[in-house]
Amino acid sequence: MPQSTFSILLRFLGSMNLAITLLVAIAVAAVIGTVVQQNLPYPDYVLKFGPFWFEVFKSLDLFNVYSSTWFLSIMGFLVLSTSVCVYRNLPKILRDVNDYREHSQRHALLKLPHHYSFTDVRDHQDNLARISALLKQHRYRFRLSNDQGSLLIAAKKGSGGQLGYLFSHVAIIVICIGGLMDGNLPLKLAELQGRIAVETRRIPASAIPTISTLSTDNASFRANVDIAEGGQTNLAFIDYKDGYLLQKLPFTIQVDDFRVEHYPSGQPKSFESDLTVLDASLPQPLRQTISVNHPLTFKGYTIYQNSFGDGGSKLRLKAWPLLTSAAPTDLEATVKQFTRVDNQQLEISDFRPFNVKPDPDTQKKFINFGPSFQYKLRHPDGTANEYLTYMQPIVQEGRWFYLSGMRSKVFEQFNYWFMPADSERRLNRFMAFYQALNNPDTLQAIALATAGSTESGKQSTLQERQAVARFMMALASQFVAGGYENISAGIAQNITEEKRQEASEVYATVLQRLLKNLYLHVLQEEGVDATQPLSGFDGQFLADAIAAVNSAHFYAAPVFLELEGFQHIEATGLQITRSPGQWLVFPGCLLLVLGVFCMFYLPQRRLWVMIEKYAAGSAILLAGSALRNRYDFDAEFELIKQQLAQHASSVQ
Repeated sequence: MPQSTFSILLRFLGSMNLAITLLVAIAVAAVIGTVVQQNLPYPDYVLKFGPFWFEVFKSLDLFNVYSSTWFLSIMGFLVLSTSVCVYRNLPKILRDVNDYREHSQRHALLKLPHHYSFTDVRDHQDNLARISALLKQHRYRFRLSNDQGSLLIAAKKGSGGQLGYLFSHVAIIVICIGGLMDGNLPLKLAELQGRIAVETRRIPASAIPTISTLSTDNASFRANVDIAEGGQTNLAFIDYKDGYLLQKLPFTIQVDDFRVEHYPSGQPKSFESDLTVLDASLPQPLRQTISVNHPLTFKGYTIYQNSFGDGGSKLRLKAWPLLTSAAPTDLEATVKQFTRVDNQQLEISDFRPFNVKPDPDTQKKFINFGPSFQYKLRHPDGTANEYLTYMQPIVQEGRWFYLSGMRSKVFEQFNYWFMPADSERRLNRFMAFYQALNNPDTLQAIALATAGSTESGKQSTLQERQAVARFMMALASQFVAGGYENISAGIAQNITEEKRQEASEVYATVLQRLLKNLYLHVLQEEGVDATQPLSGFDGQFLADAIAAVNSAHFYAAPVFLELEGFQHIEATGLQITRSPGQWLVFPGCLLLVLGVFCMFYLPQRRLWVMIEKYAAGSAILLAGSALRNRYDFDAEFELIKQQLAQHASSVQ
């Protein structure tokens, strides 16, 4: 008889092949979710994998595997498949649990691999009492059946093995339902329906639109928030795709104190927060200290100590103009707030009082590079370059340098600018040298003096020296604008190939002479006797300063911001989760353990003892079978056989 479509579909959904396929798919997804760190901001993935692979992984939703549509679909199909399997097999399991097979026939029992026949001088009642006591001793439950003068005792134990199959399947259903509850499925449905939209702009929380805000009714989420010491909030942020969503909380979290302990190297050792939870339903505020692995749970919300960062530190900066010779200006700025600098917007994103990195001279030790701050200079058109500047100079090849990195895209590595520090480990001398190159009056005077310092220059006319000075100034301008590469490009464009080598040597000699005289002028301004030969330090400083100017063009900033001081304000990084599914996952895991235990350690075993009348007593047939652990059953069957046959008169 042809099967209906429904029967075929039911058989397919409850098949072992489908269940194994779905479990393998979930296992592969779990591996991906373990290898690829989840729920990071998209720029971090671009920086780690590059633009091409970022787009590939993004299209596959590998950055949020456990909340992805395909993973939730697999989980849903596994729930459906396992439920169908339980539905189809539950009646059979229950029948088997209650079925003692007390109507088995003698010829069927003799076909079992374990059977033993003997006679006994006792009658039916004595054998029944003795066999019943023996079966109870071995923890067998049994039923009796009389059929035409023969008595059949059908016994079994280990029915929990069959129930273990049921427990393990129900456990999978419960765990998967818990995973679906915590998988942001309602959030995805709301996004598909257009009821929510991701916010990508960096704007204050009060300006975030309603369509990007989630109410306190959101049943499941994992959000983060940074709170400065003494601050409080009833909001958190969910990193979602290429932006974020604002999550409202039904209570207020206040940070009373935040503490960080450091190792001698400067690395963080431990950190903890003293929190106060303010809620109208509480008779008094709830106060608790949390640390890593010691969260606070309140009304189904769990607050974890996740990280720490800056809470709005006050920075004292000195802005050195890089395009003009104007004097530096003092500037005060606050981390995570905006400040105007030369028609650009200064956006300080982070400040770190410690920067612990591997010591380049050793492989195991770490050293502290001191404070640093990270910021963007945003142009009026909205584009921005990002900078990372260290407050203190660092040692490179035995010499001290100030270090500042720049990148134009978030997925790029910082390209660092090394500026030499003077004998007092300050930046003043290099900035004076760099600004002199941008001062037309100073540069013209030095160029004119340099043009007349040679023997040929002394014999030339004023007009000739002025022409040479203009050439030097043009050469210096090209050098500042693009370094040696810019000068070489000009030579390649304006001079024939056979004369380029000679021209390059002349240009280099002229430029070096001008830069040295400009440097001597800077030393003179400091009060150093410029008529004396350069010391070893001053000579090396000139070489490092020229190298710094050669690479300065990539820095692409109107000013260099030097960090002179700060008032550090710390902030605790909290992760707030609401996971109702965990109350299903945990019992589901326990149920799975129970099911596996029952299947492996409570194997079903059956015994039949048939007692028939015999001339001088009773004829007894002992038979048995086991589904698993047959080696143990062999030993048990042999023991029961010996105990039954102790007073047997003969064996058949």
